[in-house]
Amino acid sequence: MGKRPPWLVSDDLWEVVEPMLPVRRRPATGRPSLGDRGCLQGILFVLHTGIQWEWLPQELGFGSGMTCWRRLREWQETGVWDRLQGVLLSELDRAGDLDWARVGR
Repeated sequence: MGKRPPWLVSDDLWEVVEPMLPVRRRPATGRPSLGDRGCLQGILFVLHTGIQWEWLPQELGFGSGMTCWRRLREWQETGVWDRLQGVLLSELDRAGDLDWARVGR
């Protein structure tokens, strides 16, 4: 079996990320809202591949590029990325997998 694509979020990573995300209210009517995990994977796909948001392939199940972009912006505004960076750096440090010599101090 091949290596996991970098935009697919593992269950272990999702357990770390999910509690940091703002609670989303379900719309009373209209289309169902795309789950946060799908949006995160869409965001990672765009960042990894460098494609434009509007070119995000619907077939991947990550929703529209604009939905992912709006969620990215919302999470930036609520400080999700800063908190996630802190948690992940702490986890790497605790596991001895962080090379502080490569970090600009």
